Amino acid sequence: MRHPGAAVHRHEHHLVSLSDIAVLFFKAAFNFIRQFIYLDTLMSKPKILVARAVFPEIIERLSQHFEVESNQADVLWSKAELIAHLQGKQGVFTTGGERIDAELLAACPDLKICANMAVGYNNFDIDAMTAAGVLGTNAPDVLTETTADFGFALMMATARRMTESEHYLRAGKWTKWSFDMFAGSDIHGSTLGILGMGRIGQGIAKRGAHGFGMKVIYHNRSRLDATLEADCKARYVSKEELLKTADHVVLVLPYSAASHHTIGASELALMKPTATLVNIARGGIVDDAALAQALKNKVIAAAGLDVFEGEPKVHPDLLDVPNVVLTPHIASSTMPTRLAMASLAAANLVAFLGGQPALTPLNPAALERK
Repeated sequence: MRHPGAAVHRHEHHLVSLSDIAVLFFKAAFNFIRQFIYLDTLMSKPKILVARAVFPEIIERLSQHFEVESNQADVLWSKAELIAHLQGKQGVFTTGGERIDAELLAACPDLKICANMAVGYNNFDIDAMTAAGVLGTNAPDVLTETTADFGFALMMATARRMTESEHYLRAGKWTKWSFDMFAGSDIHGSTLGILGMGRIGQGIAKRGAHGFGMKVIYHNRSRLDATLEADCKARYVSKEELLKTADHVVLVLPYSAASHHTIGASELALMKPTATLVNIARGGIVDDAALAQALKNKVIAAAGLDVFEGEPKVHPDLLDVPNVVLTPHIASSTMPTRLAMASLAAANLVAFLGGQPALTPLNPAALERK
């Protein structure tokens, strides 16, 4: 006689098998859907271009948010090549040398944001970008102290004729001591004149006033408030008075059409013959040809230049005068600061293309155009 529970047992075994199949089916379906969503997410990532070589960790960070095309080979692209690489890109990470103008913008209709790694942005045609609805960002603040350090160091090297004397030594010309051998000018207690009193200018002023007992005068588009002047121990003067009075003139103003050749032959003629001129701002603010002539003719004592008209090309006459310290646009170049600059540019891209406000927008009016 069949056991009463036998049929039930076989039936229960059959039901368990169907349940297992159903579970496996739903798991497979769920995994398929999840994979589809993941792939769709990957496919829908915004596309960006990193126009020059940057830190690998920056590329890795950007790759978490974007489909990234990077130029880690650090090829200097022509405008046509840059336009070709920007096709289909919503964002571009620039380093200050890539010109973003109306022609490029018209050829790159998908572009939404250009994030500059530098604080300066004269590579951006801001008006054209605004008209095209393309946001520009830069990297202020993170390089202020490092650049101020360098500006002060360049002023000291210029005043004390450091590179001139080093070349003399390397050439094997040092054979005896001389009472006036490479005698330069003092920094301490002298008058420091700053053209352009933004964050970096204020940093240089504080170093001079508080660290070296310098008398600080400045000229700016607008006068600082009394509190900032007191912090910097700085006195506002006209441009002409600054040039006539200062022992050391440091340029820290932004480049624009209005500031082109702020220092030319006539301005150099106003300066003391013992004075020095330092430019850590932008090429084009100084007429390099006029400066080379002034140095040759000892109109001023010496100059220190970190930026040049048409860089990386340097006016050949500047290479022929001994009384100038030349550096290749490295005022912000320390590893921590350059990484901070790149990180801020990356953060602007991540925020804006992720639907959040950019951290350091230059032309917020562009947002009204798209």
